[in-house]
Amino acid sequence: MPAFKTAYLIHGDDHGRIGERRHRLRELAESESGVNGVEVFEGEASAPEAVANALCAMTFAIGRRFVIVDGVERWKDGEVADTVAPAMAAMGEDTTVAFFAREDGRMKAPTKLAEAVKKAGGDVSAEMALKAKDLPRWLMGEARKLGVELDGAAAQALVAHVGERQQRLLREIETLALEHGAGARLGVAEVEEVAADSAERQVWGFVDALVARDTATSTRRFLELRAQGEALPRLIPAMARRLREVLSIAARLHEGESPAQVKATTKGAPWAIDRRIKEARNADPDVLRTALMALADLELDSRGGSELAEDTSALRAIAAMTA
Repeated sequence: MPAFKTAYLIHGDDHGRIGERRHRLRELAESESGVNGVEVFEGEASAPEAVANALCAMTFAIGRRFVIVDGVERWKDGEVADTVAPAMAAMGEDTTVAFFAREDGRMKAPTKLAEAVKKAGGDVSAEMALKAKDLPRWLMGEARKLGVELDGAAAQALVAHVGERQQRLLREIETLALEHGAGARLGVAEVEEVAADSAERQVWGFVDALVARDTATSTRRFLELRAQGEALPRLIPAMARRLREVLSIAARLHEGESPAQVKATTKGAPWAIDRRIKEARNADPDVLRTALMALADLELDSRGGSELAEDTSALRAIAAMTA
């Protein structure tokens, strides 16, 4: 088993990667100490005072104790200095506390928390997403490390296929390197052949079920995406874009245009347009408009407009959209 430090702070704007690290840490913690040896603070429960009280509390758990804290980007330096930092200084060596901050705009991990983690002998790790314009150059560098050459156009195509999550992009590069072998030169054709939209295979699979009004499949695939670290703010635009595309085509068909007319005047890959037309022919424009309204409410909830947990809000929205 790995050796655990007393404290960790994982912060940054790469929410997917942060989610992956949180999921992995919890798996390791439960393997080390069992479910009863892991305490999780999230949502309203992750207040500084509540976490400090937990760190100071006696525990009858056998072995190492793990405390996982989400949402510390909402904490203030003063709260940390008054409560959490003193509790960390007093906690036993058999306790590991891990703080996770999904940063966005002004929402940042408190400086005092980083100082307290370092003072406790812990690690502070930043998971920062590259800007979209920097991803192709980064991909070309990662490809070289794996012994293959990826040209600029192919790197851009890969980002277009897979999306902007660095971990997924890296997995696709590794797949390409294994498929073609050391020394291979990869262009757009190789990328389009092998990198079959890993992001779309999962996100679009979820949205497919959503558009088809399949509640059970939508719910299952949404939970799978969340379990692998997919952030809700990244899912909502994909859901909205797909619903708007289908609504636009459905409205045109409803007004009397033929599928051929729609296809001739719609931008995109022919196979994708055919698929949208098929979905639109089976869709009711009014139902799609209602679904977009539910999605707008979900976006508000995900930005702090609701006291409900994000996943609860999302599941309710999915039920409304597929009803």
